[in-house]
Amino acid sequence: ASSPEVAAYNPETGKELWKLNCLSGEVGPSPGYSNGVIYAANEYAKLIAIKPGSPPETLWENNDYLPEVASPVAIDNLLYIATSYGVVACFDAKSGELKWEYEADQGFYASPIIADGKIYFLDMDGIMHIFKTDGTNKVLSTPELGERAVSTPAFATGKILLRSYDHLYCIGN
Repeated sequence: ASSPEVAAYNPETGKELWKLNCLSGEVGPSPGYSNGVIYAANEYAKLIAIKPGSPPETLWENNDYLPEVASPVAIDNLLYIATSYGVVACFDAKSGELKWEYEADQGFYASPIIADGKIYFLDMDGIMHIFKTDGTNKVLSTPELGERAVSTPAFATGKILLRSYDHLYCIGN
């Protein structure tokens, strides 16, 4: 993803396979992918679902709840977005219809992560907002790291790795 396009390349040759002019401005988030669809977004532009191909096909677009830095993630026909102004939004991945929204006190730069049937959103205050991936907007837990963080957490067997401004944490067995 870049301004103004999302493009695909052959990883072996570097040859461009297709591109679609659909973004603008500074592009921070990486595209997400699920069930044969690419999801690209950036703040002050749009969220777009693209069916790859030559030519690529725009499946739907939405202008609400756009991420500045955090990349979109999808699972089970649900697409999740986290914004720098503190909104988590869940969309129907097939239609683009907004399913629910959740407002946090702080914004998100870390990308959402899906693990163990849950989706994790780490806000800039170091608070992890945990939801089930079943399409409900019920918060399961909001554990606090105790310091600011903007990096996307990493999950390894039984462990969560979290990078704050000043520390690297490993939580788990």
